[in-house]
Amino acid sequence: MDRETRLKRLRFRAWHRGTKEADLMIGGYVDARAATWSDAEIAWFEEFLEEQDVDIMAWAMGTQAVPARWLGPMLEAMTKLDFVPRP
Repeated sequence: MDRETRLKRLRFRAWHRGTKEADLMIGGYVDARAATWSDAEIAWFEEFLEEQDVDIMAWAMGTQAVPARWLGPMLEAMTKLDFVPRP
């Protein structure tokens, strides 16, 4: 699958998580950062999206310990939450 198709699928999956809060956090992160991701980072995020929304959100907000397999710059960027729109 080519890069653009992978990114389109990733965006769809990120914006259709099931709750508005998860959509804003995860979808907003993809919109803000995915254009600069390498193929390896895209693959990481594709696998990361298999996790439960409540876990992803807790890791990003720092309310739950992050499993070692997800530690690194991708999740660190998500924890900044600078991509979530605020009223």
